[in-house]
Amino acid sequence: MSLQSTLTAIFQDAFAAEGVDRSFGEVVISQRPELADYQCNGALAAAKSAGRNPRDIADAVVARVESDPSAGLIADLEIAGPGFVNITVTDDALAASVEHMGESDRLGVTPAESPLNVVVDYGGPNMSKALHVGHLRAAVIGESLKRLTRFLGHNTIGDIHMGDWGMPIGQLIIELEDRQPDLPYFDEGFSGPYPEESPVDLDDLSDMYPVITQRCADDPEVAERAREATFDLQNGRAGYLALWQHFRDVSVAGQRDDFDALGVEFDVWYGESTVHDRLAPMVERLLESGVAKESEGAVIVEVAAEDDAKEVPPLLLTRSDGSYLYSTTDLATIEMRVDEMDTDVMLYVVDARQSLHFEQVFRAARKAGIAAEDVDLEHIGFGTVNGPDGKPFKTRAGGVLRLGDLIEIVSDAARSKIDAAHIADDYPEDERARIARQVGIAALKFGDLSNHRSSNYIFDIDRFASFEGKTGPYLQYSAVRIASILRRAAEANLSAGPVVAPTVDAERNLMLRMVRLPEILERSMALRAPNVVAEYAFDLANDFSRFYEKCHILSEEDPVRQASWLSLVATTRSALELLLHLLGIEIPDRM
Repeated sequence: MSLQSTLTAIFQDAFAAEGVDRSFGEVVISQRPELADYQCNGALAAAKSAGRNPRDIADAVVARVESDPSAGLIADLEIAGPGFVNITVTDDALAASVEHMGESDRLGVTPAESPLNVVVDYGGPNMSKALHVGHLRAAVIGESLKRLTRFLGHNTIGDIHMGDWGMPIGQLIIELEDRQPDLPYFDEGFSGPYPEESPVDLDDLSDMYPVITQRCADDPEVAERAREATFDLQNGRAGYLALWQHFRDVSVAGQRDDFDALGVEFDVWYGESTVHDRLAPMVERLLESGVAKESEGAVIVEVAAEDDAKEVPPLLLTRSDGSYLYSTTDLATIEMRVDEMDTDVMLYVVDARQSLHFEQVFRAARKAGIAAEDVDLEHIGFGTVNGPDGKPFKTRAGGVLRLGDLIEIVSDAARSKIDAAHIADDYPEDERARIARQVGIAALKFGDLSNHRSSNYIFDIDRFASFEGKTGPYLQYSAVRIASILRRAAEANLSAGPVVAPTVDAERNLMLRMVRLPEILERSMALRAPNVVAEYAFDLANDFSRFYEKCHILSEEDPVRQASWLSLVATTRSALELLLHLLGIEIPDRM
């Protein structure tokens, strides 16, 4: 039980004893750290329901807390304003909490009592396209939320959910047919077997896609051919299915390399095609039940509500030609996740501009009974990565930057920073290159995750790759420096010992920051916001730096104090390792 949750329990008991709801006893971090460590603001909120003066409630609660035997961890209580209770904890309580964290293999974070089955749907690339900078945010935000949810004790699956069953595939099929018409995939009389080797690689597909999309836009006949090819694929035409498998295989191989380089790992590589057997039965069932209806040859589900502030169009399940859309596969995917995976929570980490689509799909899922009200469906929207002009990030030539190229750019920038700072000058070249890549990826990820996911941000590699300020490299360097302190202590035969009460402000501030870790992780999860973890990691590293400046650990003459400090250092290192892991950032062995 964390220090803050212990305080909350004490104050909740006091509020309950006063005849008001326990929830008013919640204790939070003080908004005025110069006045107190924590505060309880429940008296003001409780006054209305209790019909009492908030100051009187606060006085009564404080009196009860002071008489509570378990309140010995509180050094001072002070009532401010209309009933806010400022709480200062004892130094001994702080030390005991830090020691408890250090002894715990989870740093005092209690796993969920009732674990949920969670699917984090992120990444979401379309098949046959190389990953580009537009895929960055879904990948790093989703990976962080997956790791955070899993650490908090939930059964979590990360699903890439590839776009691999829609119109783009039909477009690529006809483009390839026009380029290589003699391939057996286009001969309906061919009985197989089809070639094992793909006629195209991912670069070929990436080159073909913008060409065919433009052709479809310019020529209605070409667009109609693409629709027909999509329909035939979705209805099992053998040659098209064989070609689709080639497209998917080369796409997964290429995209896996980029995701691996970024440190993003998916548990399953499902796609729209995973649920293709569910599509026809689902649509038929929804028509029979009256949830769906025909409209001008298409099949739709009306999802508008009377109280909508703006128009919410129907969800389109099939086009007039009978072909399916990604709205159909998204609805069937919810059905599959409920039926086969017993999912309680689905988090869709997708561009905020898709909010209307997910509103339609989620409403249709509720209306059709596919997802009961107790199944949590959430669109975790995010903003864009912008260039210096404030517009979505492009190459200098105006094209979309490939993710692999972006990784090389940040790695090169990190190498320049490392060289300029004379970091790792005497290390072998292969190790310097590896450190540069780790630092570059950290710069890229932290530069993204330190912003709230709903915000757009400017991509500034010079600032992101700096070893000073709120950056990933700064946090990596802090973690490496802490490890170096512990290594030198071990070489000097110095051992960690019991954590004792702090005597220096910088020491106390570090302890106070440390014990807030459990609530920080819970808040980050509740808000679906990795920037909460990023901010806390930076604050923790800063507090450690101030502590290290004031407390000369290795030269401290008091052995008890020195042993306590070494325990504090080790716990800080463990906390920083955990936080960076949750952000998907690797720590170099040395720098």
